[in-house]
Amino acid sequence: MPKETWPGELRTALVPANAKKLIRAGFEIVAESGLGQGAGFSDHDYTEAGVKLQSNHQSVVADADLVLRVRKPSASEVGWLRRGAIQVSFLDPFNERALVDALAEQGVTAISMEMIPRSTRAQKMDALSSQDNLAGYVTVIQAAYHSIKAFPMMMTPSGTIRPCRVFVIGVGVAGLQAIATAKRLGARVEAFDTRPVTAEQVRSLGAKFVEIDLGEVGQTEQGYAKALTEEQIALQKEGQKKVIAESDVVITTAKLFGRPAPRIVSRDMLEAMQPGSVVVDMAVETGGNVEGAVLDQVTEIGGVKVIGQGNLPSQVSRNASEMYSNNLVNLIEEFWDVDNKQMVLDPEDEIIRLAVITRAGEIVNETIRNLNT
Repeated sequence: MPKETWPGELRTALVPANAKKLIRAGFEIVAESGLGQGAGFSDHDYTEAGVKLQSNHQSVVADADLVLRVRKPSASEVGWLRRGAIQVSFLDPFNERALVDALAEQGVTAISMEMIPRSTRAQKMDALSSQDNLAGYVTVIQAAYHSIKAFPMMMTPSGTIRPCRVFVIGVGVAGLQAIATAKRLGARVEAFDTRPVTAEQVRSLGAKFVEIDLGEVGQTEQGYAKALTEEQIALQKEGQKKVIAESDVVITTAKLFGRPAPRIVSRDMLEAMQPGSVVVDMAVETGGNVEGAVLDQVTEIGGVKVIGQGNLPSQVSRNASEMYSNNLVNLIEEFWDVDNKQMVLDPEDEIIRLAVITRAGEIVNETIRNLNT
């Protein structure tokens, strides 16, 4: 387990409690000193769990049969990996073809945590969902911090304060958590998603589902929203415009798996909001839902604060590390041969077929292999 080198990344791939669990299963675990510092885990916590610490970043990577990390490896780190080693992390394989090619050339078995299927069996390994859940929470906390209005209704001798109006666009894992968190803070919450099937989920959390007729829409087999046509996007924008103008906080979570995020909030919509309103663009890392959103910055457009914070789960790095670590351990345990003490990654297994990107010098994931063909 090498330390994360991505700027601002505070998460760690394996927490001490899970390290202890893997050691009991027969693993020898070596970690780079300072591995868990950003998530509140000291070197002492790891040594107490039985982890061996090293200070040399390269040797931690180069000596490993199995490398666990949060972020993708750099080009130099790929060159350090042993042939036949298993590298597990987020890889962004749709947008990192050079990295995928390098991993294949190095003879590495690369597992991409983004590609874990959304199935009942794989739910315990679904790192995208575990991290999106926390990201949805963080968006509301950020919005509340930057808002000039209190979220709950308050009845005081000085008068009644009306609840903050929050509009959540996109009702996936992150959106549902944003709705739930905003409701806990006392806000009046509305939400919209292109998938009508989410309406009941929204209502079950005590929020109002905004009805916009877009015609034929749906979701992929993995549960992600399908891309809309230009006409449908125009209908969505028009239907949302009035709700956005009346909202104190807008949170956008709309992402398309493997593709740039759709632009659904335009500058004129921001300018129609009351000064002091807040918009949080959760999709800013993949192109952004909001016109004018800037990655890792808070910009002001017509008196409206537009928050473009990236790497949202890292804002709650302790919990995010614990959840991601659980995902990794569940993945390992699913494919760990206890008797022979080795990982058995059957190419015919659905999870392995989808999540393994490279193996034995080749790109074996069919979708990724055919991207540029």
